[in-house]
Amino acid sequence: MVRKPITQRIAELEERRRVLITRLSKQERARDTRRKILIGALVLHRLESARDPAFSTRLRDWLRAELPGFLTRDGDSELFEDIIGPAQAEPSHDREESR
Repeated sequence: MVRKPITQRIAELEERRRVLITRLSKQERARDTRRKILIGALVLHRLESARDPAFSTRLRDWLRAELPGFLTRDGDSELFEDIIGPAQAEPSHDREESR
């Protein structure tokens, strides 16, 4: 059996490391997306739930106050017109781009 030169073995290990780092990054993005979907589903469920009308009202009021400053992309505000209303559906660009 012929041994590979050390430089070739190092290059192969570096490539394997790069592949694994890419895979890990993809898994982390998928996990983050899943968390966002689930928290959004919970919020929407609580808005629609009649279990605690006072909480749903407070949540809706909070979203009306916070969403306009959070939604920065064109068209995102339209997705939430049922919550924030069309009058407030103008995106604000004061929010940091740290999503």
